[in-house]
Amino acid sequence: MTSIQHKHQARRGKATSLRARMRRLSDRPRLSVFRSLANISVQVIDDLKGHTLAAASSLEKELQGAIQGMNKTDAAKKIGEVLAERAKKAGVTQVAFDRGAYKYHGRVKALAEGARSGGLEF
Repeated sequence: MTSIQHKHQARRGKATSLRARMRRLSDRPRLSVFRSLANISVQVIDDLKGHTLAAASSLEKELQGAIQGMNKTDAAKKIGEVLAERAKKAGVTQVAFDRGAYKYHGRVKALAEGARSGGLEF
């Protein structure tokens, strides 16, 4: 294996371990983050039922206009606020934050702060 394959395998292992621990210890829905180089997506997932309760992404047409001209960190904060609004409509106020294998800084932190300012508790 190349060093890149080891890096990706280690990242997947970290994310899997974190999610398994969350499922064991938390009775709340999980707020799952996916971050790519250009975009960010987030979902509130009920693991017991296997359903997505709310979702938001920087790729959505209705959000494109709202985040146009923003840098990626500011756009992530806006996505977090939109997700919090949608989750509250679905009846969710408390979630467990699943950052995957991403470090809690930059866009991931901004998204979490946006979700908190929108009314989600975690």
